[in-house]
Amino acid sequence: MSIPEIKERMDKLIKELNQHNYSYYVLAQPVISDLEFDKKLEELSELEKQHPEFLDADSPTQKVGGDITKVFKTVKHKYPMLSLGNTYNEQDLKDFDERIRKAIGDDFEYVCELKFDGLSISLTYQDGKLLRAVTRGDGTKGDDVTKNVKTIRTIPRSLKGSGFVPEFEIRGEVFMHRPAFEKLNRERIENDEIPFANPRNFASGTLKMQDSAEVAKRPLDCFMYFLYTDKKLFNSHWESLTAVKNWGFHVCEHNVLCKNIEEVFEFIRLWQNKRFELSYDIDGIVIKVNSYAQQNELGFTAKSPRWAIAYKYKAQEVETVLEKVTYQVGRTGAVTPVANLKPVQLAGTTVKRATLHNANEIIRLDLHEKDTVLVEKGGEIIPKIIAVNAEKRKPGALKIIYPEICPECGSNLIRQEGEAVFYCPNDEGCPPQIVGKIQHFISRKAMNIEGLGSETIESFYRHGFLEHISDLYILHEKSDQLKQLDRFGERSINNMLEGIERSKQTPFEKVLFGLGIRYVGETVAKKIAAHFKNIDSIINASFEELTSVDEIGDRIAQSLLVYFKEPRHLEQIEKLRSHGLQFESEDIEIELKSNKLSDKTFIISGVFEKYSREELKEIIEINGGKILSSISSKLNYLVAGDNMGPAKLEKANKLGVPIISDEELLAMIL
Repeated sequence: MSIPEIKERMDKLIKELNQHNYSYYVLAQPVISDLEFDKKLEELSELEKQHPEFLDADSPTQKVGGDITKVFKTVKHKYPMLSLGNTYNEQDLKDFDERIRKAIGDDFEYVCELKFDGLSISLTYQDGKLLRAVTRGDGTKGDDVTKNVKTIRTIPRSLKGSGFVPEFEIRGEVFMHRPAFEKLNRERIENDEIPFANPRNFASGTLKMQDSAEVAKRPLDCFMYFLYTDKKLFNSHWESLTAVKNWGFHVCEHNVLCKNIEEVFEFIRLWQNKRFELSYDIDGIVIKVNSYAQQNELGFTAKSPRWAIAYKYKAQEVETVLEKVTYQVGRTGAVTPVANLKPVQLAGTTVKRATLHNANEIIRLDLHEKDTVLVEKGGEIIPKIIAVNAEKRKPGALKIIYPEICPECGSNLIRQEGEAVFYCPNDEGCPPQIVGKIQHFISRKAMNIEGLGSETIESFYRHGFLEHISDLYILHEKSDQLKQLDRFGERSINNMLEGIERSKQTPFEKVLFGLGIRYVGETVAKKIAAHFKNIDSIINASFEELTSVDEIGDRIAQSLLVYFKEPRHLEQIEKLRSHGLQFESEDIEIELKSNKLSDKTFIISGVFEKYSREELKEIIEINGGKILSSISSKLNYLVAGDNMGPAKLEKANKLGVPIISDEELLAMIL
């Protein structure tokens, strides 16, 4: 690849992986398997090593987890919640073992634990009582979910026994047992609610509910697996697990102490198939050096401990028969093929459908009708076809041909040059697109309209109440008709109408994102809104003006031009404007505490012990300083923390830019 192509590939991987992180950690809706994610992450990591000049502070290799929700109070972790390095093969474990031996010698033990597929939690206890429960969040800060966690019966509010210090943290995994998950999902289906995809989603969604009384109705469980104290209490991890169990914590009974890597392999092989006999989901085994002194000696990388690793089980594979291929149309018009399969047992569940991604995948697999296919359940979540057994193909079987017309509205499909996906261009007349666009508009990251859900939008569309997003703002004229619908009383209608009315105050950047313009995600919408300030400036902007905005490339600019050329879209914007929606950005002036940093420019890079980068950025700006996006001769100071990218350091040194610590920065404003 050429240098520009490498940079483009790295940018694409960063964007994809950050979105997958958000889907996994915040939305609890993973869309790819762990193996696929790890492969992409490994590719990005290798490219960053080869081209450190392109290292991006927003790269998922430089941070842990996803973003933080705004539903609960945000709390900074006293001890960062780091992730573990992953591997899928025994050779990597042997290499890990060899690195340990080179560092600390041969006299050490491992603790092997099941790797639970749930939601990470950090509990703080003070004087033997539960003080606070915080989710992983982004690894540095998380959500305070104390009220909800107090409803989990296996988490003690008050400790038993003795020997614990006045204050400590303990980490664990919140999960839901499979029988409870299946029972609650059956109830959701009976109530015409969308079932959750797996127990992890259900557990994560439950823990983030605002009503703790509702949380208490759902039987969550929690295994604890690591203790943090300022004062040393134990010499080893195994000792601490035994102690916290005596204090009343739920500790997995399947943990084992291993003398060497061979015993670790035995444990891994034992649970390869035995894991499906458990009442809860696991996706691997966690291996930790037992001695705390040896853990301290081995230390940490920027995002994970050197003394621990996670071995992940590869997805199971099974053969079955392809019954037929159907096609789903998304809100952007993308047409996705879905394989309908002869039901087959895979990783403890019955699989009936699998994703085929796009037309290229059908060609790559050379799919024919009634083919015998090999199905993998990636990450135990998303089934997909990975190969075809051509030897079992029936004579005369016809090839699966991707359609040329939309399966929902009959429009001719189009395919943009260089893209794998076919689109239906009939965005104003194709039912799934209409419903999908309105569902996107009301979503939390867009207009966040309370009292409205995806199922309600579908129902309103079927009954003719909604055809465009602007129709939401005239629903109050149809309240009497809405009352005739099942399960829609006066109270729920009033709540919905109040939510719609409140949404008129939603900031312009979110309104712009809510319009659902192709390629204009949340971040892009923010940048465009900040640059152009109002919708009319965007509508009238030229291609050159659009691409001059940071991170707005040719594809996004072209999409914006096409969108705003369409009279129907402009008509919708005028209707929304007439209903009082915000189509202009408010200029938020920063209230200065001092001008001690005026005329000075800064870049912040690395990890800091006492402050996040956002906090340091705020400190600089409220004292008159300015944050730059890249290192140049115009830069006055580089504020450097731990694990700063080598490319930035090298460039700063070459240009003679002063490199200061966060303490030196703070000294400048005293």
